[in-house]
Order: sequence, then C-alpha cells, then structure tokens
Amino acid sequence: MSEIVIMKEIRGRNEEYALENRARLAADHVLMVNVMGAPGSGKTTLVKALCNELRARGIESAVIEGDLYSTIDTDEFEREGYRALQINTEGECHIDANVVRQGYDRLDMKEGVVFVENVGNLICPAEFDLGEGLKIIAASVPEGDDKPYKYVPMYSYVDAVILTKCDLKEAVGFDTEYFTKGLRALSDAPVIETSVTGRGASGIAEATDLIEKCYKGI
Repeated sequence: MSEIVIMKEIRGRNEEYALENRARLAADHVLMVNVMGAPGSGKTTLVKALCNELRARGIESAVIEGDLYSTIDTDEFEREGYRALQINTEGECHIDANVVRQGYDRLDMKEGVVFVENVGNLICPAEFDLGEGLKIIAASVPEGDDKPYKYVPMYSYVDAVILTKCDLKEAVGFDTEYFTKGLRALSDAPVIETSVTGRGASGIAEATDLIEKCYKGI
C-alpha cells in the first residue's frame, strides 16, 4: 500500500507544479507543446520543421529537450539559432512538471511557442501533465498502424496526432483507415499526415496552422 501512496503523492505534487506552469505560461503569452512519441518516431525532425515554419510566420519558438543522456538534439537546435535547453533524466522514462518549470525559467521566454520534446516512450509521458497547452504525439508510419489499439492511455490523452514519415506508407503497408479507426474509439484528435525528407516537406504547414491557432487563442 505504501508504494501506491507514494505514487499518488508524486502525481499530486506534479499536478500542483502543472497548475503553476499553466498560470505562468498564460501570463507570459507562451504556448507550451508537449511532443511525445516512441524513440525514432521523428520527434526532433518534426519539431525542427515546426520551428522553422513558425519562424517564417514571425512567431518565436524555443525547445526543451528530454533525453536519458546526451545533448545531441539540443546542440542541433542551437546551431539553427533556437533557444534550447537539455534535460537529461538519466533513466527516468518521462519529464515531469517540476523539471519543466525549472527549464522554462532558464529559457526566459516572453511570447511564442515552447516545444517540450519528451523522452521517447509511449507509456510514461502520457499520464504526467506538464501544464502544456497542447499535447501531441509524433506517430511514425514504420511503427505500424496498430499503436492506438496497444497504447490506449497515450492516444486517449493527446490533442492531435501527427503521422510522420508518411512517404513510407506504401513501403511498410501502413493502413491509415485501420489506424484512424483505433484512434476514433478513444479520441476525436485530428490526424495530420507529414513527411520531411531531403526532397522537401509535406503537412508541416497544416500542423503549424494548428499550433498557431492554439497560440493565438491564449
């Protein structure tokens, strides 16, 4: 029983920090986007493409990177001229609201969009509120079309599903109708199909439209 109590206490404290984050973000006119997904789902590529599109629209963006170890992705964003902060969990499978609060303080952001690229995992991150205004999942086509059936909590909580690597649909036999049917049993979240390759990008403008709409609605 004590382990259950401890988990309740952890989540209770997390909710308190999430409420603080939400109030702070609203006061700063900042939209926080929690980007979740499996390792290798294309989260970093997606976030970079969204940052570039937001920049083209005159909207500032920054990134909080969550990984077990390394600063590889953060270094990449900084080279592109974006404010970025690394959070290394050293084994933890998600980031929590308190860690995000500390990271956001260091970004010193006033107006714009902050992406939180969560640790690559389809289980833990779903249940921890960060105080974000938008929760999305980067679901890559090569992962398969059965993920909404297998990872119910994640697909129940998200506000939008961004399908990545859609240029590989035919190669891997991805069934969009089957995927969407599984999602619709859990959520009305929109599905936006994207692809980012060396030849160009598709779907990024539509995904950015969603983010911009949420940002302007703060």
